[in-house]
Amino acid sequence: MDIRDAQKEMRTVFLGGSVGQAVSGLIWLISAAVATWVSVNLAIIILAVGGAFIYPLTRLGLILLGQRGSLSRENALSQLAMQVAFTVPLALPVIGAAALYNINWFYPAFMIIVGAHYLPFMFLYGMQHYVILAAALIGGGFIIGRFMPENFVLGGWFTAVVLIGFAFLAWRVWAGESKGQRADNRRQMTEDIS
Repeated sequence: MDIRDAQKEMRTVFLGGSVGQAVSGLIWLISAAVATWVSVNLAIIILAVGGAFIYPLTRLGLILLGQRGSLSRENALSQLAMQVAFTVPLALPVIGAAALYNINWFYPAFMIIVGAHYLPFMFLYGMQHYVILAAALIGGGFIIGRFMPENFVLGGWFTAVVLIGFAFLAWRVWAGESKGQRADNRRQMTEDIS
């Protein structure tokens, strides 16, 4: 399978990454809400443990939307996607160390790690839009951690809004491409009939 075809299948199956971003954004939203109104410790557990459920919840969401939820065996990008996904849990000790030094660095450290993990998504999906998401999270994490180190919840709310907003952007980009592809297919069928 050619790289462009593999990227196209990635965009098609995962709807441009929109469902995964929405699921991730909802987990951040729940964590931020719990941190604001219930308990900081519980919010930390929700985000750290909730991240393990992003892929299964994404697959469930895709299946509920009528998608198959997984790539074909021929798509070599599935291996890279799995490797990229493991970068976040493997970096949890770094996030933990930052939070031990200053508990208010928990979300900013998480933001920087998650943002860096989105950089390869530009290649995986063939969508340059992911640089915007990565920059927003990395830059936001740095700014909040550096200039607002006394505020625990800001990073959680910021990331939830960014991820959910990006889910809508990714959906629109995918939908536009999908609509264009359907139009091309109809035109090709018309030419084949003629």
